[in-house]
Amino acid sequence: MANTIDRREAIRRVTLLLGGVALVGSGGLVTACERAQRRTEEAQNGAGQFTAQDVAFLDEVADTILPATKTPGAKAAHVGAFMALMVTDTYTDRDQQIFRDGMQKLNAAAFMAAIPAQRLAQLEGLDREQKTYMDGKADDAPAHYFRMMKELTLLGYFTSEIGCTQAMRYRETPGRFDACVPYNRGETTWAGHA
Repeated sequence: MANTIDRREAIRRVTLLLGGVALVGSGGLVTACERAQRRTEEAQNGAGQFTAQDVAFLDEVADTILPATKTPGAKAAHVGAFMALMVTDTYTDRDQQIFRDGMQKLNAAAFMAAIPAQRLAQLEGLDREQKTYMDGKADDAPAHYFRMMKELTLLGYFTSEIGCTQAMRYRETPGRFDACVPYNRGETTWAGHA
């Protein structure tokens, strides 16, 4: 069984993760509601959708950011599908285009043909580039595409079942709140409700 979630569950998790304020894609949740009919029409025409190849590409990018170690990596958590869902359903048209253009730039740089060390070096360079860009950008300027990819990777992974139960500690505690749970140095952090 694949670890996929529907749009409502994704929005619920984002809202919980951000403390009740969902800001993914610059107010994209409101935009997503307004564009529901257009997405339906685009789906019928095949426009605006991520292909299986696109999702596989995003899985590789995400897995380079969060590779498997003693816990499964981002690819095992199906973060590529999550990224595609969030970009399609919550990003503005401008941000969607920036994200897709970024995918094309990475593809043109032969990301998929590179060995893992080369992929990591490419993404580290992009991370420095986006940091410089974000530090100097005007308030109304769009985010850098790699920042979008990185944020969605982290959000998708740490709100997935794998991220909550294997990368972090998770204990279902309905009806009870333990305010002072002992923490031993070196332990993983506690996950919120998945």
